[in-house]
Amino acid sequence: MKPLRLGCGAGYAGDRIEPAVELAECGQLDYLIFECLAERTIALAQQQKLRDPSAGFDPLLEARMRRVLMPCAVHGTKIITNMGAANPYAAAKLTAAIAREMGLHNLRIASIPGDNVLAAVLEQNPQMIESGRHLADYAPRLVSANAYLGAGPIVEALSQGADIVITGRVGDPAMFLAAMVHEFAWSMHDWDRLGQGTLVGHLLECAGQITGGYFADPLMKPVQGLGRLGFPIAEVQPDGSAVITKLAGSGGCVNEQTCKEQILYEVHDPSAYIQADVIADFSKVRVTELSPDRVLVEGATGRARTGLYKVSVGYRDRYIAEGMMSYAGPSAQARAALAADIVKERLALRGIWPEEIRYDLIGINALHGHLGQFAVEQGHQEAYEVRLRVAARCSTEAMAWDLVNEVETLYTNGPAGGGGAHRLVKEVIAVVSCLLPEDLVQTQIYWFGGDMQGKRVGVHQTVQSLFRP
Repeated sequence: MKPLRLGCGAGYAGDRIEPAVELAECGQLDYLIFECLAERTIALAQQQKLRDPSAGFDPLLEARMRRVLMPCAVHGTKIITNMGAANPYAAAKLTAAIAREMGLHNLRIASIPGDNVLAAVLEQNPQMIESGRHLADYAPRLVSANAYLGAGPIVEALSQGADIVITGRVGDPAMFLAAMVHEFAWSMHDWDRLGQGTLVGHLLECAGQITGGYFADPLMKPVQGLGRLGFPIAEVQPDGSAVITKLAGSGGCVNEQTCKEQILYEVHDPSAYIQADVIADFSKVRVTELSPDRVLVEGATGRARTGLYKVSVGYRDRYIAEGMMSYAGPSAQARAALAADIVKERLALRGIWPEEIRYDLIGINALHGHLGQFAVEQGHQEAYEVRLRVAARCSTEAMAWDLVNEVETLYTNGPAGGGGAHRLVKEVIAVVSCLLPEDLVQTQIYWFGGDMQGKRVGVHQTVQSLFRP
């Protein structure tokens, strides 16, 4: 059986479009998969949908679909994406309209909502993992609650002939795993294959990270061609082992190091990477360079899933105030430090007491605190350019604006030579998480295009049957 070719077209919502187009046109892919959601992204999308019921999906969905639909249709490449965010129905409807405009009338487009579980968690009032508080404590400020769905609903859509599947929140590797489960007819109780498939999905999900992006260091880990970085391809065998590669001639690299770094990315316990479909075990994974830009990855296993879904809960958490001012030339560091002292004094005089505040000298201590300051002192040389950043969390929007205005007044009321003032006030959407029994989550498929136009299928029971021995 020939390898299944999976390509990743995006690793986050705002990712580059050109590498995905290159994969669609030249990758000879079976599936092109766009992973575009993060915890905060889905909460912000829910906010947008509350303001406009037709919004709430990825803002780059239209641009991406206009670039990849035609080459994917020509090459028989299926598309799976979570660009539906808070509104997969509207995202699929728009995609169908773009397909019709291009003359692609036979494409079957499946929309899978169901990850919005706000009503269910309000009824359950679960404890939040991070804070130990119950959901009711956040109730007046709740924006969203989205479950990380597994591969099951996507597998069901593919089994009904979907060419494009658009979801909301699903586990990042689940979109890739669904393609493998469907194409290789894996059992949803074959834990080792599900574990290996989850590994492949985890390797691909961040797109350019495994081809040298985020990995590169010009001195220690040089990578060529980052300006036209190629996105990854996995050539997957029926047992789940895979060769990670990229298109010949594209920038970046795939090697043992890039793969090992991505395996560890966001994994707390390599022996227990908990997903909706399986608890994957990466502790015995083998990574072998076969040739330049071709790396074999195998050896992941798995065990039975927990029966619980992780739920990401978004809530309004006050306001961020950020004011900045730059200083350059002789004594720039001393002038920036004096400016910070002036702001502290002004806030005390005016009775402005934010809940949290920090004063950063960017270029000195903004990232590593006293370690950065120590490095500068050891060099016996003050920085020539320093940017003061005052950032605070405020209980009201009015307080936030008062604070950033004090930073701006440094123009004429602070040390000499300040410039480049910047003010920003924005509402904070914070995220906590909880667990919810999977049988409380209901999913459906809405169909657009082809002979499935307007059809709606309840898939919860069908998906549950996939999981029964």
